[in-house]
Amino acid sequence: MARISVIGSGYVGLVYCAAFAELGHDVWGVDIDADKVRRLNAGECPIYEPGLPELLTRNLATGRLHFTTDYAAAVPKSEFVFLCVDTPASASGEADLRTVRKASASIGRHLAGDTVVVNKSTMPIGAGDLVESIIARVAPAGATFSVVSNAEFLREGSAVHDVLHPERVVIGCDDHVPAERVAKLFAPLGAPLVITDRRTAEMIKYASNAFLATKISFINEIAQVCERVGADVTTVARGMGLDPRIGSQFLEAGIGYGGSCFPKDVKALAFMAREAGYHPSILNSVMDVNADQRRRFVAKVQQRLGDLEGKTIAVWGLSFKQDTDDMRESPAIDIIRTIEQRGGRVVAFDPAAREHARTLLPNTTIADDLYSAVAGADALCIVTPWSVFRTADFNRVRDLMQTPLIVDGRNLLDPALLVEHGFEYIGVGRRLRRLTPLKPLAQRIPVRVARQAVAGSA
Repeated sequence: MARISVIGSGYVGLVYCAAFAELGHDVWGVDIDADKVRRLNAGECPIYEPGLPELLTRNLATGRLHFTTDYAAAVPKSEFVFLCVDTPASASGEADLRTVRKASASIGRHLAGDTVVVNKSTMPIGAGDLVESIIARVAPAGATFSVVSNAEFLREGSAVHDVLHPERVVIGCDDHVPAERVAKLFAPLGAPLVITDRRTAEMIKYASNAFLATKISFINEIAQVCERVGADVTTVARGMGLDPRIGSQFLEAGIGYGGSCFPKDVKALAFMAREAGYHPSILNSVMDVNADQRRRFVAKVQQRLGDLEGKTIAVWGLSFKQDTDDMRESPAIDIIRTIEQRGGRVVAFDPAAREHARTLLPNTTIADDLYSAVAGADALCIVTPWSVFRTADFNRVRDLMQTPLIVDGRNLLDPALLVEHGFEYIGVGRRLRRLTPLKPLAQRIPVRVARQAVAGSA
């Protein structure tokens, strides 16, 4: 088994630390945050990711997994060093590589023997050359190394499964020897293997994420047309997805994509295209449609309630997707801030992201449960498709709300059943019954609908 160092203990690095240890390797996670390292060595998982705490606990106990702030304790004896640090985007889309530069220099100064440095961070095309040049300048005499690109495709919320059961492994290097060494490391996972040059491997990651983002923006544009012509986008998407040339994944209309990858990667790819002298029309449109979806969502709330000044809006969902606490580029942030800028008061709930939200959204009331979030609300906005929202007691929800209005940004609920039992439901691209005037509190009709009935998936 190999000795492996993983630089960076974020969502990618931490999962790979645990996964490589699970596969029997001696793994050293390196992070500059001393408090995070202390917590990790104590068995505390700093992020919400299903299955990860158990994996960390089990492999810390075996002695195969260690965390440190000291490159000297991890790198010199490692056969592989995985670079998993953050590469945030600037306003223009250009990737910020300052952390990559610092980490590369620290790796280089502590190399010994023959080491394969594996880029897992999503970097601009050609960044592998940059990492190689930085390491070469500072590496001690006698140390040899290679830099390999290994694009990462894990999904937050299912990261442990995705790392241990990858759909493909992409390896980029102009030298087949280090490429084969990395391929051997991943061989027990049994995934299809793509070995190519470094720049092509780097492009595969950007092109993959940009295409998935394009599918999301495409179906969101179709949803806008559906609303105007009286069609239902959920059935349209189902009919499209049955065509194997199209597929059903990423055809869920809603408020658009978010998170740490799609927004950053699409913007970065568009930036690289412009820098190379090409106008990326499709990529620009993908970003425009995505931004428009958030604005349209707030506009739907305002169209039904009028002036938002003094209104209380409940928001279910704060993380950018379900089964994660990650709020990076979450649509919820833009939506909540827009409502607040227009005079509304927001009370929000999320099963996992409440602590992050209290820092990011200081003007927002963060509720401890989904029912206290809707108490006295003039509208309920569903922003993240957590499964717990499907199984809510909607009798109780309606009794607690000031006005029985649900604006569903993820098409999570069954509109027909909700409308039938007294709610007004507004989705994205849904074919709805004729809207009726909202009834004030004193004129509400009783709601007697089983939890399972209103919890149906749209």
